Parts: sequence; structure tokens; C-alpha cells
Amino acid sequence: METMVYKTDTEPELRQAVKAAGELLREGKLVAIPTETVYGLAANALDPQAVNAIFKAKGRPNDNPLIVHIADLSALPDVVSVVPEKARVLMERFWPGPLTIVLPRNPQIPNETTAGLDTVAVRMPSHPVAQAIIRESGLPIAAPSANLSGSPSPTTAQHCIDDLMGRVDAIVDGGICGVGLESTVISLAGEVPTVLRPGGITVEQLRKVLGDVQVDPAV
Repeated sequence: METMVYKTDTEPELRQAVKAAGELLREGKLVAIPTETVYGLAANALDPQAVNAIFKAKGRPNDNPLIVHIADLSALPDVVSVVPEKARVLMERFWPGPLTIVLPRNPQIPNETTAGLDTVAVRMPSHPVAQAIIRESGLPIAAPSANLSGSPSPTTAQHCIDDLMGRVDAIVDGGICGVGLESTVISLAGEVPTVLRPGGITVEQLRKVLGDVQVDPAV
């Protein structure tokens, strides 16, 4: 397939990139977008076919759940079924930012997005281009890292071009990612908040807010 590359250096380029990316996402297409952590390979999280296309483009096993990205708290009810108090505290402290929270999923989120789990991972990126694209699309967006499975995480558009040119519909160049490290993933599905993946927010930062936080033994 032909992959369009959109720049965001000037205001007209940014407007064009955001509009085009939003349209493509509504059409079920794949778009690599910048976030503050790493570049994400974005698709409509509510569309099973679009989500499956992510796995195919990356060469990623589809038993690996995806993180759903939103730009506003008003979108949360479309993604999760319950927002416990601990989650609200984390959102107030760390969102938008590099923290992913695992919560009970809204049934409308398809199995393809969650790998059949009853929970869903959700975060609100702080990158202004990512936020603008998500708002333009009007959708919750599934977006794992925009690279071939097993490759280093992409922190520039060129990394995405090297891995995904011809495999995705568009790449939006938003410059170098500020954090350059994946988001921290914390699950609130059990009795004790549990870090499933270390990242941009440290365990110490989480403990200052929540108190008792454990780290999954697999980490």
C-alpha cells in the first residue's frame, strides 16, 4: 500500500495532518502518530478489522492486548465500565501523561482490542498532535508502538518510516518523542494496584499517590 507522510512543522501542515489522520482512522485505516512516549500505530479501537490490521502490520501476536488512547475524560465511559476512586486519583495526578491504567472494559470494546480479557488498558497522551488527532477522529484509538514486533521502540517518524513504509496508510511526523520510553502500565483490576510494565512514571511516584503498589513478578 502507499503510505502518506504528513509533516506538522507549520500550522497549515499541522491542520492538514490532523484532518487527514482523523479521516483515515474513521475509515478503519492505520496511522502512525507521535505521542510523548513513543510513536503509536493508531486504529479505531472499536473496529475489530482495524485492530486486526495493527497486528498484521506489526507482525504482533494477537493475544497481546492493546492500549486504548483517549483525549478527554468524557470518552472514558466508552472504554471502561467502572472507574474506581484510585483510578480517579491517578488520572488527576498523571493524566495526560505516560501512565496506562487497566480497568474493567466497556462491553463495546471488542475482544480483538483486549485479547479477550475482561479488562482494558487506557491512557490519555499529553502530546498535542496525538490529542488533536484523537479528537478529530471522534474515536477511542488503539495504538501500540509503531514498529515491527521485536524492533526498538520508535521515537521519531523516521523510525516508523524504516519499519512500516508500505504497511500502513499514513505516518504523521510530530518530531522526537519527549519521554522516549513506553508508558507505565498499572492494573487496578485486583485488590492491590499492580505495575505490569515499568515506564515513564516510576513505582515510587505511584506509591506517593496510592500508598501500596506492587510490581508484577513477571516484571
